[in-house]
Amino acid sequence: MVEIPESFYLISSETPFPSIDIALRQPNGLVGIGGELSTQRLLDAYSKGIFPWYSEGDPVLWYSPDPRMVITPESLHISKSLRKVVKSNMFEIRKNCNFSSVINNCKNSPRSDQSGTWIDDKMVKAYTELHNKGFAHSVEVYERGNLVGGLYGVALGDVFFGESMFSTSSNASKVALVYLLQNLDYKLIDCQVENSHLKSLGAYNVSRSSFALLLKELL
Repeated sequence: MVEIPESFYLISSETPFPSIDIALRQPNGLVGIGGELSTQRLLDAYSKGIFPWYSEGDPVLWYSPDPRMVITPESLHISKSLRKVVKSNMFEIRKNCNFSSVINNCKNSPRSDQSGTWIDDKMVKAYTELHNKGFAHSVEVYERGNLVGGLYGVALGDVFFGESMFSTSSNASKVALVYLLQNLDYKLIDCQVENSHLKSLGAYNVSRSSFALLLKELL
């Protein structure tokens, strides 16, 4: 049975996050339990390298995993086939034109590696509020005028904290990520945890301590 330190319980809006240095190894990176998904709490979390990740019906769980997967414009790897798609202009890319549809598509899209979604109605409401206040953004991919892919996340300083992506047309989510890295001037994209899809595009792991140092430089 996992022993949870008392300091992990966020009993009020004023309860601070504990240091990420004491995050649990199992489950990897757990550093907080409870609390609300307010704009203030979320911005504080991201600035410290922490993000919410929990199943519907559970209390909010906060994580800072080790290692942390990231991708940069310099590390981006575009295969010949993907480069051909990007250059073909078969997709139209827009930013922040339909955040609601992107986050709800991410919420409702089936995942091959999990039985359900971790994006519940509370998260949709919280990140929509972040979007309305200028902190959360979406990159949208359209094909013949229809939304077929995209991603959303939180932007602070020169860092984009990626939250989720979806695709209903082959390569659409990859095209969104390429656009994010090549056109929006972020120096670091946080991918949270290792993912083979993102790894194929050039994402790589860094230690939690290294990630924290990067945040200090870029926020």
